[in-house]
Amino acid sequence: MASRENIIPLAGMFQAGYLIYELAHSGRTNEDAYKASINSILLTDAETTESVYGDIYGVKMGLDLLCNIFDKSNKARDMEIARYVLGIIHLEKKLRKQKDMDNRIVSGIELAKTQASTFESTTHENVIANLADTYAETISTIQPKIMVAGDPDYLTNTVTANKIRALLMALMRSTVLWLQKGGSRWDLIFQRKKIIDLAKTTRPI
Repeated sequence: MASRENIIPLAGMFQAGYLIYELAHSGRTNEDAYKASINSILLTDAETTESVYGDIYGVKMGLDLLCNIFDKSNKARDMEIARYVLGIIHLEKKLRKQKDMDNRIVSGIELAKTQASTFESTTHENVIANLADTYAETISTIQPKIMVAGDPDYLTNTVTANKIRALLMALMRSTVLWLQKGGSRWDLIFQRKKIIDLAKTTRPI
């Protein structure tokens, strides 16, 4: 059932999907939203749902996107973002059955936390490279793989590719939180209007 408590991680999911889309097609993206999404991976002991993203402004882009996700003028873009979101939801179900993989993910995140402290930046290239490697060695091995579409020049660029993989980790983090807060893939089919209404009333002005 869609609620204010799970609309925030749902916004985090679509925000990560949008950032992946931007990087894959243009090689650049909104830095504040990117940082908030990456931070969500590392904030494993946050006290509230909002604080996973820093505050509600951390998912403003995602909330804005949910308000307009069914805008026909952006149909191709939105379908691509939705494909990433639905793909990760599907993989999360399979991931739950692989406890050894969970341990590898936790180890990768703990190392990323240490690196972020050392370099005093959660988005330092070493932190992102480690998160990208963690994704490649775990979630990316589960079939079917998430295939990111975009400009080959950006997709083959190591720095951009690492950012995309790290954001897929962020998408998984938000997906797990969304499900923990009572979210369901059926909400995306049968509660679209409620999702839009919740996003409109939750997003900051």
